[in-house]
Amino acid sequence: MGAEKDIIIAVELASTAIRAIAGKREPDGSMQVLAFAQEESPNTIRKGIIDNIDKTTQALTRVVAKLNEKLGVKVNSVYVGLGGQSLRSVHNRVLLQFDGLELLSHKTIDKMCDTNSGVVYPNAEIKEVVPQEFTIGSRSVVDPVGMQAEMIEANFINIIARNTLEENIRKCINAAGLEVQEILISPLCQANTLLTPNEKRSGCALVDMGADTTTVSVYVNNILRHLCVIPIGGSNVTSDITSLKVEAEEAEELKKKYGTAFRPDNEDKTGQKISLSFDRTEDEEKLQEIVEARYEEIVANVWHHISPYKDKMLSGIVLTGGAARIPDLPQAFARQTGGELNLRIAKGLPENVTISFGVQVGEPDRLYTLYALLLEGKENCVGEESKAPAQDTFDFEPKEEEPEVKAEQETQESQETQEKQEKKGPSAFSRLWKTIGDMLSDEE
Repeated sequence: MGAEKDIIIAVELASTAIRAIAGKREPDGSMQVLAFAQEESPNTIRKGIIDNIDKTTQALTRVVAKLNEKLGVKVNSVYVGLGGQSLRSVHNRVLLQFDGLELLSHKTIDKMCDTNSGVVYPNAEIKEVVPQEFTIGSRSVVDPVGMQAEMIEANFINIIARNTLEENIRKCINAAGLEVQEILISPLCQANTLLTPNEKRSGCALVDMGADTTTVSVYVNNILRHLCVIPIGGSNVTSDITSLKVEAEEAEELKKKYGTAFRPDNEDKTGQKISLSFDRTEDEEKLQEIVEARYEEIVANVWHHISPYKDKMLSGIVLTGGAARIPDLPQAFARQTGGELNLRIAKGLPENVTISFGVQVGEPDRLYTLYALLLEGKENCVGEESKAPAQDTFDFEPKEEEPEVKAEQETQESQETQEKQEKKGPSAFSRLWKTIGDMLSDEE
């Protein structure tokens, strides 16, 4: 491909695999996907939290190496998503009382924001602050600057997570020889990508049903009102199926082939058998009961978090994630909600994402988190590929020595030669000359 400029790299640390994607921003603001790579990572990330730093680092290193090869450039930094079981929203109110009527300024609002940011949570830290409405008297306003008040109440949604969540992500990224461009809140990025402005404004819940977790984000009047991560997902369904004495891989295949999130009460019982390993069979109905029971639990937990806002959610629920691909999931939600809310399952590529010719991404609607992180990226993440020299370069040319050093070496060599001659005794020529001298002396 050659060197490109302004290539953005996004990484998703998912429970089942580590994925990375490269994209280039087009002039119209859309994103063109240039490459995709993933590495299976069993037993490295649990409930969205890094469980094994070494294995995660190794898998990440292999993923980035694949991108380097496909892009023809060297990845230097990445945007990475933050999610996981400990991520949640907490409501906080800040009250400010004045001696009399006070003209509210930006300085006043900044002071209230600073007070909110200073809140300390046990074993957790604030990752993002989402301001809500301000209350003046009996009125709720979005922008109170310029108004007069004797007292003002500010409402905030603080998105918090365990202290070590971001720390471990940075450890793995740096250990893989990369820099962190930015750690982004994955559910917020997803909502920006999958929810339309009208859905956010009129009230909507985004439900991301993953392998180990289910994330719920509720929007009303274009503002995030609630965020939580429920620690159950599709892998729990698979684990339940293993009670039929099958391995996890077989259980996953059975879930995909026969599973359903909803079975009508009046369904005819056919007694159909399904084949299991080792020439065994089992009632299809029993398998479906296991799958339906777990999905009923997941949907009930989701509804527990959504129901306080149901009267304000005119756009209903938008579903995404691998576990949302189970058949009859809309019917399961309808049974739980009483059919009060509309339901949409996100499918296909986001409108502002295109895939370059020849790039393989598998099923594109499984990568919404990656697309969302990619679209949030702004800074270039790659550099020129450093080419290794064709051969080792050594200087074989003799260097001209300094005159003083050269003279010293010649003197030393002369002395060494003389010493060697002394050890060997007179040379043959010297002995011959001495013999001739002796003969002349005798004649005389």
